Amino acid sequence: MFYWSYHIIFMKAEMKMKPIGFGIVGCGFFGGEFARLLQEMEGARVAAVQGGSGKSARAVAEEIGCGFEERLEDLVRRDDVDAIVVASPNHLHREPVLLAARHGKHVFCEKPVALSNEDCRDMTEACRSAGVRFMAGHILHFFDGIERVKRWIREGVIGRPIAIHSERTGWEEPKPDVSWKKNERESGGHLFHHIHELELMLALMGAPAELYMAGDNVAHRGPGFGDEDDVLLLTLRFANGGFGTLQTGSGFRWGEHYMKINGTEGAIRIDFRRSAVELRKPGERTVSFGLHDEPLDNEERIRIYEVMDGGVIYGDPQKRPPAFLQTAMRREMRCFLDAIGGKPIEDDKRALFDGTGALLSIATASAAMSSRRSGVPQQVPIVPDR
Repeated sequence: MFYWSYHIIFMKAEMKMKPIGFGIVGCGFFGGEFARLLQEMEGARVAAVQGGSGKSARAVAEEIGCGFEERLEDLVRRDDVDAIVVASPNHLHREPVLLAARHGKHVFCEKPVALSNEDCRDMTEACRSAGVRFMAGHILHFFDGIERVKRWIREGVIGRPIAIHSERTGWEEPKPDVSWKKNERESGGHLFHHIHELELMLALMGAPAELYMAGDNVAHRGPGFGDEDDVLLLTLRFANGGFGTLQTGSGFRWGEHYMKINGTEGAIRIDFRRSAVELRKPGERTVSFGLHDEPLDNEERIRIYEVMDGGVIYGDPQKRPPAFLQTAMRREMRCFLDAIGGKPIEDDKRALFDGTGALLSIATASAAMSSRRSGVPQQVPIVPDR
């Protein structure tokens, strides 16, 4: 522990004199964009990228003018790499996080952090023991409208939250090539791969005491499809006495993407399709504003939803993310960069760094999938306060 403490102090002193060097693991839709954003960010520099097949990673390395490493071990051993961004497929997060921690590198890990409680605990504990920063990549916390919603709830604007409901549903047609994102062993299925809404529900309502989930693959079997469930219906009873429901999957011809939070004194609706947030309170005028601060970001988001079915969408590694995602990703990387540099972490972002956000969301998703398989309600393992 003394060695790691000395190592981190030495790293911080060096970082004040030179940009923080980043290594990127996985250069698909998000990983490639993180590399581009960091290369342009003050105080940061991408030293090298690494990718399994090498095609996307090599292309990104050539585009932004950084190094390329074929082997993960070579990336984490580089002296010019201070931090690792893990954006590989969901089932390939554990090894790079553990290797990065072992070599004293700070870690940002894309959602879902892991596909099992054991892996998530091992990853967070490895970073804690090594004395390095570990940040979970839950991007919704960097949408301007959602930050305001969280502040309203903390300040009691809608009273005590008592019921929350979220839908992220749509319909998918068969694909000529079945991506890893459609196979449950690699992606975790819809609940894990689209864990954003579940994680936000937990951030707003607290830990669940018990849950039950029903689901199946009812309409997407055979060629052109993976093996994940296409209809998932989750009910939660929170420890604070509130309740929640969530619907997700690709088996819904009437697609939706929204969240409603009902409190004892008011209600909030987050409409992802219309890129809008609304606050309603008895006897008061409805408050409404964009999900993003930039009007063009809201307009772009609305246009995208006009040509897609509901909230089921997957990024194309051959294309750059839309501007509204780039804005949030840039803020996300700035938050990570500042934390590495020793700046205070904002209160509403602490759960992204102390392990509780990652551990609670993975524990809840794991319990939900266990309930889906067993057909009986499940309790969620207690996540200790950090």
